[in-house]
Amino acid sequence: GKLGHAEVVAVSIPSSKFEDFATEYFNLFDKDGLRPDQFGDRGTEYRNLVGVPGGKDSEYAKLLVKASIAAGDKMDFAVGKGDDADLAKVAWIMDSDRYPFYKGEQYHQFHDGFKLGENYPGSYNNLAGTFARGGENFGSCPNGMVG
Repeated sequence: GKLGHAEVVAVSIPSSKFEDFATEYFNLFDKDGLRPDQFGDRGTEYRNLVGVPGGKDSEYAKLLVKASIAAGDKMDFAVGKGDDADLAKVAWIMDSDRYPFYKGEQYHQFHDGFKLGENYPGSYNNLAGTFARGGENFGSCPNGMVG
């Protein structure tokens, strides 16, 4: 979008398991550096992005490169700064210490997929209500960031 945001998922991964995560991440991409599930998601907010503490200079970034090479060297890497282009075969590495994660609005959570017939189980779709009843605050755009 126009604000430089990206649609991402926040996960907490023990340092000892980050290489496993990186391997799984790069196995998502086909030989052309595309994710098959991303056919309808185009634009800067859907670019391939991994945020790690320390960004490109971190040990995590080195593990990302190693995993990419092991998966067939399908991806190039670039330093993300926000509003980066949505390019095939490019993974943007951002410093999560400089660029914080904000939870998306609740209506963005727990919906079905976008491919025809890509319907997730009700047990997944109903999690939004379960979290809301439990007082989970899914947040919104940071103040002053609505375009």
